[in-house]
Amino acid sequence: MGGEGRLQGKVILVTGSARRVGAAIAQQLHEAGASLALHYRSATAEAEALAAAMNARRPASAHCFQADLGQIDRLPELVAAVVATFGRLDGLVNNASSFYRTPLGSIDNAAWNDLVGSNFQAPLFLTQAAAPHLQASSGAVVNITDIHAERPLAGYALYCAAKGALLTLTRALAIELAPRVRVNAVAPGPILWPEGDDFDPAARQAIVADTLLQQEGHPEDIARAVHFLLADSPYITGQVINVDGGRTAHL
Repeated sequence: MGGEGRLQGKVILVTGSARRVGAAIAQQLHEAGASLALHYRSATAEAEALAAAMNARRPASAHCFQADLGQIDRLPELVAAVVATFGRLDGLVNNASSFYRTPLGSIDNAAWNDLVGSNFQAPLFLTQAAAPHLQASSGAVVNITDIHAERPLAGYALYCAAKGALLTLTRALAIELAPRVRVNAVAPGPILWPEGDDFDPAARQAIVADTLLQQEGHPEDIARAVHFLLADSPYITGQVINVDGGRTAHL
């Protein structure tokens, strides 16, 4: 892949693509000419609406695929369904993620299975299932990590550790899948606040004040970075781009 028009005819699977950052990534890639395999777990209405909008612009260019990524033995079926629908697979964006506090002393098996499962286990096994198809097409993988994979956030030890594992996995898979498949990551900073009350207005203001640009980012900032890594970076692999307004420059 490479260049602004080089996603024409390419098929990209984006996990967790029905809402929020995942939807922005899918829309950016679709606008660049790709066909989209839109994965979702439970957001059926949102996924179908997104696919309908894409297909209205370009018929048969998007299709929805429901799957629980925690069922790792079913992930080859997801990949097979995408290839059966589109005939190929050129890109994989591991975006689906759980995020919530796990203060030390409260961590249990359920939190482990959810946070490690969505942020590390699923990307590993999904990439493994997709690898033969990506090798056939000289494709690429982009993992969505987090700036706190390298600079942990207090109260979120398990989430940060899982994202740290995904960061290491990004580099390891770049080695394993070279030279035919590139593997990179995008690490967001303050882009979209989590749903819930973990970050009150004062906490949000303090986080934004720690960015060099003194402002929140937007889902489209992540989407543009993913597009760059898929379409216009043929000599980049095993790397992480921090999209954080400069927050990690002085954390």
